[in-house]
Amino acid sequence: MKSKTKKIPKFKTEEQERDFWAKNDATEFFDVKGGKKMNFPNLKPSTQTISIRLPEDLLEEIKVLANKRDVPYQSLIKILLRESLDDDSAA
Repeated sequence: MKSKTKKIPKFKTEEQERDFWAKNDATEFFDVKGGKKMNFPNLKPSTQTISIRLPEDLLEEIKVLANKRDVPYQSLIKILLRESLDDDSAA
């Protein structure tokens, strides 16, 4: 049996469309059963700037390790945080 989907209305502005999708479930408008998994390798995740205070000796250790790995120290901090979260989630 084919699933019934609702018709997507026409929008006059992008803001109207954004508001519509914020209040409605997309699965009511699209047949997701035939969907395919997609990869978007060039899509970069959103980032947010934060401020964090670190002991100077810890920051120096991070910079030395980053230099050994030939990556910027802020990138290394993100890598280490991700690895730590992944390890913690696996446990």
